[in-house]
Amino acid sequence: MQEKNTKERVIQIKDVYKSFGDLHILKGVNLELFSGENVVVLGRSGTGKSVLIKIISGLLMPDRGIVNVLGRSVPDLNRKQLSELRLDIGFSFQNSALYDSMTVRENLEFPLIRNIKNLSRQEINNSVEKVLESVGLIQTIHQMPSELSGGQRKRIGIARTLIMNPKIMLYDEPTAGLDPITCNEINQLMNDVKDEYNTSSIIITHDLTCAKDTGDRVAMLLDGKFTEAMTFEQLFATQEERIQEFYEYNFIQ
Repeated sequence: MQEKNTKERVIQIKDVYKSFGDLHILKGVNLELFSGENVVVLGRSGTGKSVLIKIISGLLMPDRGIVNVLGRSVPDLNRKQLSELRLDIGFSFQNSALYDSMTVRENLEFPLIRNIKNLSRQEINNSVEKVLESVGLIQTIHQMPSELSGGQRKRIGIARTLIMNPKIMLYDEPTAGLDPITCNEINQLMNDVKDEYNTSSIIITHDLTCAKDTGDRVAMLLDGKFTEAMTFEQLFATQEERIQEFYEYNFIQ
């Protein structure tokens, strides 16, 4: 039996439903994220993992249910309030979402200049250099995204998110398309980000090595609902056939 979490709850998802026409994706999901933890969301492709993080950030609205982020009810926020909330939420997209026509420095400066007025050039430079040091890529500051490896682009995408000092990180398939060594580096980086920036994170993945290495708690999305969030070992100690099939596909085949 897990001990009750006494930390601050930063995300509460309760009885959330989402359908697209006759396609029912989320069928009453429940999930909580507490301060300073990584929660991994597992599931097969098309099960609604990415829909969930769009609902958390207000990019999609639930059909019904509670979506509370940093003490605010997301469905009740107006456009201005949603924009303010999103400044506290960092997104790490599967494709890194870098601007190909900008250097690494310009990619990192962009969110600062757009969202924070009256920053001095020195303050911008210091922020850019700090996050590049955090992800171990200060040497790439003048390079173009096309000159970077897939793992480097992923790191720069995370750095661009960190430059706004978010309270919550949402990672969408952070290790997709990367070789095993680079996957391990990204997993370690996500743990380092949590410790250095004191973030709380939801990590969307189907990579069990990622889940095992980064997740304080792990939940699986099955048929539109979550299993209880628990440790990796507890989740896969179950005899539930669909969970065991997922494990065997990843680690045996």
